Amino acid sequence: MAKLPDKKTIKELADLLADTGLSEIEVETGEVRIRVARQGVAVNAVVPAPVAAAPVAAPAAEASTPAAPVGELAGALKSPMVGTAYLSPEPGAANFVKVGDSVSEGQTLLIVEAMKTMNPIAATKSGKVTQIIVGNEQPVEFDEVLMVIE
Repeated sequence: MAKLPDKKTIKELADLLADTGLSEIEVETGEVRIRVARQGVAVNAVVPAPVAAAPVAAPAAEASTPAAPVGELAGALKSPMVGTAYLSPEPGAANFVKVGDSVSEGQTLLIVEAMKTMNPIAATKSGKVTQIIVGNEQPVEFDEVLMVIE
C-alpha cells in the first residue's frame, strides 16, 4: 500500500501555489500523486488503485456509430498551456465568440491566464464555432479541448 502524503507536504505545496500565483500544482513521488488547485481551494491526494489482472472484454458495438470524442475532432482548438480560461476580454464584456459565429484564422477566441499573464488564444483555422467546451474562468490543462471550429 502506498504511503499517504503528510499535512506538511500538502501545506508547503499550497503555500507555493499562493506564492507563485499558479492555479494548480501537481507532484508525483513513486505511487503517490498530490495535486493542489486553486478554485475554491481544493486539495487532492491520489493513490492509484491496483491494476486488474486481466482486461475485461468490451461490450458489442451498437448499430449506430458513436460520435468521436471531442479531443479527436479535426477542428478541436486545444489549450497550449495550463491556466484559467476567459471567454471575454474583461469582466462584464461580451464574449469573444459564441456558438455559430464564423471566425478567421488568427482571430482571438479567448484568453488563457497563466502566472498572471493574459495569453490570447487564436483560431488555428477559419470556420464556424460549433462547440465551446470550456466555461468562463474555468481552470484548463495543457492540451485540453477549448472549442471546436468546423
